[in-house]
Amino acid sequence: MIAGADYVVWDGLVPANRHAGVFRRRMHHSLKRGHTIDGLAESVDILLRAGEEPLRTGSVDAVDRSSWFTIFLNSTATVVVACCGGRRPTTMESADTPESGTQPRR
Repeated sequence: MIAGADYVVWDGLVPANRHAGVFRRRMHHSLKRGHTIDGLAESVDILLRAGEEPLRTGSVDAVDRSSWFTIFLNSTATVVVACCGGRRPTTMESADTPESGTQPRR
């Protein structure tokens, strides 16, 4: 962010444990596909422990778009509670493969 990365913090508060459920499913899905997301397992644990604490979420994209991060902030957006992300894949999976879950356009 100091180097000028794009970021956004969304309005609205969501209980930490609800984020934990969503991101736990993302973790299992990414692991099944052989992908890892730095800090994701730790973030899920932190979010589970935070329970009903209301959090804001945000996203940070590196200046060169090579990396991305999801951030979880306290309700006043003054403290980062958890963070996960990493390098973007250098190759994209074909949109019409069965693993992608999408159908080719016709």
